[in-house]
Amino acid sequence: MDSNELIKKVRKIEIKTRGLSQNIFAGEYHSAFKGRGMMFAEVREYQYGDDIRDIDWNVTARHNHPYVKVYEEERELTVMLLVDVSASRNFGAEGPEKREMIAEIAATIAFSAIQNNDKIGAIFFSDKIEKFITPKKGRKHILFLIRELLDFRPENKGTDIANAVRYFSDALKRRCTMFLISDFIDSSDYRTPLTVAVSRHDIMAIQVYDKRDGELPNVGLMNVTDLETGESRWIDTGSSRTRKAYNKWWYDRQQQMSNTLRSTRVDFVSVATDENYVKALMGLFKNRSTL
Repeated sequence: MDSNELIKKVRKIEIKTRGLSQNIFAGEYHSAFKGRGMMFAEVREYQYGDDIRDIDWNVTARHNHPYVKVYEEERELTVMLLVDVSASRNFGAEGPEKREMIAEIAATIAFSAIQNNDKIGAIFFSDKIEKFITPKKGRKHILFLIRELLDFRPENKGTDIANAVRYFSDALKRRCTMFLISDFIDSSDYRTPLTVAVSRHDIMAIQVYDKRDGELPNVGLMNVTDLETGESRWIDTGSSRTRKAYNKWWYDRQQQMSNTLRSTRVDFVSVATDENYVKALMGLFKNRSTL
């Protein structure tokens, strides 16, 4: 992708996702993701109905009139995007490539974060840690992040979610909110690393997949290549047995992912590249805000 094309794509994504974060997600995001706690804001005169436990006895004694301490939510959060940049993200059959939707989802979350004065950072992973982007605020930082999402070229092609989650836990000591964005085409067992990470951090998962990931078209003999391993083979998609076996493989993988995320108490949503990710994200945010 040349520089002019990249700039146009970044600008297009900025216009779309910034509008979404301002007009649709701002309230849902704020409700879904709480701050670290309550901090002291001011002292004011006692009013009927105030909790007597909030009375500031020192100020009350000086003024000979009851005053209470007022607290407000300590709002600022650190948000991290744990983004799968393995070779399978380059696949696109039923819609745009997965990498493009991943970039849009990440940008929407990022603009929502800065609308609430939160920091946003990212970790790109394949079967190794490819890049760490330090959490910062501001439009310039987000545009840099979007450019990286669109144009980043990883050194490796495979996927290792377990390794990525372990790195995240080691790198981020203070509590933060993390979005794991991947197609989850991975054979690693990430249950234990997620369990450890969830004990300290607020974690959500977003699966971005292409419907052809789990369904073969009936087009006869077809040469297929695994983008991550490079392995290539001919298969007969005209065979109903072959198609059923492939569907079962995908269904079992989805069940394993779902069971792992539920058992580790990670909220998650799955969205196909030809579907509306806005609806999926809204559902995820609303579900959390009602908890």
